[in-house]
Amino acid sequence: MKTIKEHLGLKLLISYLVVLLVGAVVLFFTVMFATPGAYTRHMEMTGGGMMIDGSRPADQLGLGRGQGAGFLNFRAGVFESLGYAVFAAVLVAITVSVFFSRTIIAPLRAMMSASHRIADGRYDERVSVNGSDELAQLAERFNRMAERLDQTESMRRQLIGDVSHELRTPLTAIGGYMEGLIDGVLPATDETYDQVRMEARRLSRLVDDLQELSRVESGSYRLDIHPVQISTLVATIVRRLAPQYADKQVKLQIDIPGNLPEVLADEDRITQVITNLLANALTYTQSGGEVTISSAAPVGHDLLVTVADTGIGITPDNAAHIFDRFYRVDKSRSRSHGGGSGIGLTIAKAIVEAHHGRIWVESAGEDQGSRFSFSLPIKR
Repeated sequence: MKTIKEHLGLKLLISYLVVLLVGAVVLFFTVMFATPGAYTRHMEMTGGGMMIDGSRPADQLGLGRGQGAGFLNFRAGVFESLGYAVFAAVLVAITVSVFFSRTIIAPLRAMMSASHRIADGRYDERVSVNGSDELAQLAERFNRMAERLDQTESMRRQLIGDVSHELRTPLTAIGGYMEGLIDGVLPATDETYDQVRMEARRLSRLVDDLQELSRVESGSYRLDIHPVQISTLVATIVRRLAPQYADKQVKLQIDIPGNLPEVLADEDRITQVITNLLANALTYTQSGGEVTISSAAPVGHDLLVTVADTGIGITPDNAAHIFDRFYRVDKSRSRSHGGGSGIGLTIAKAIVEAHHGRIWVESAGEDQGSRFSFSLPIKR
């Protein structure tokens, strides 16, 4: 019984044999009980059931209705024919079960073997897809799952490398300052300690950003969705960021009408999105440049918010990866030069998508500025 449970081919063969057995039993009892009466009735209807004197052959033999010697020979012939038929049917059942077992079991075994290799870390495993039936669809979905796992593993390795690199920069700076202080190469002045404190703060912000990214991408937070007036929210954010823009001498403008409909959003999370976009625009806009945050009439059931700058612009290759973790348009920028953690736009994308909106970037090319836009559902 254990062997049968573990082998699909045996289950198919047994199912075929059970069907044959049931059919043979039905035929046997049919021949035994229904055939005598039918045989006699047909003989009488055709005149073949009477002797010259008018008596019945079965009556002369004393065997009763439907039990003459001719009938017994006929029934024996029927049973012999049924024996040949059952034997042939069993051979056909075995052949068909073997054929279908291979057709069904071979892809399943291939997927089972591939799944074991994937479990061992070989995420490049794929199975061949033949046909378009349910097994082919299962194989296609299996390959799609394996591809997603491969992509996830690649992103995990890349994330570990990126995090290691980002952590190494401030840690190396802090270590260098401390060694300089210990060896007496650097003076123990307030400026030196300020540099150490600045690197420690950058390290702390990076850890906070990574923790926030983990919560956002895993969805382990709850959105407090309620009607929000975008114009009021933007005005508050602009007042908060105005000193930073003034220090860099970048002009910050608002172009949002006050009569726009309210959107359904988590106010704190959308504040984080707009803050990240404005901070990114400030980072990549030179002194004397301009950043504008704007919105217009709703498009369908969504309200669009756009942050446009006159900064360094984005090439098409960069635009395709702009929302990836730790991706920077200007590779020369590091955290020590105000490049940020490189995951602010990734967090913004995850938050907007959690609101069932979308976010994208447009740019005419290098030194042509860029436009970041995102949509939010309006209150209806």
